[in-house]
Amino acid sequence: MNAIIRTGKNKFGLSFDKENDLLFIEVTERPDKGKANKEIIKELKKFFRTDIELVSGLKSKEKVIRINLAKQEVLNLLNPTN
Repeated sequence: MNAIIRTGKNKFGLSFDKENDLLFIEVTERPDKGKANKEIIKELKKFFRTDIELVSGLKSKEKVIRINLAKQEVLNLLNPTN
């Protein structure tokens, strides 16, 4: 899943742009020595309750994230009302 990361926020947050199939992730950590990436993995594991892998974008705000669930399960968790 493609994601855009926003660092230095007050709290961790997720939002999903269905139209562009894009996940927006807000993290409290700054991108210093991998701290933001560690927070992303930790919080996404907690949210999705499965393994998470940063496939690309380790040093970028644009990342590709592998979530070890079927795409429909991911979408259902991101959009619980649908």
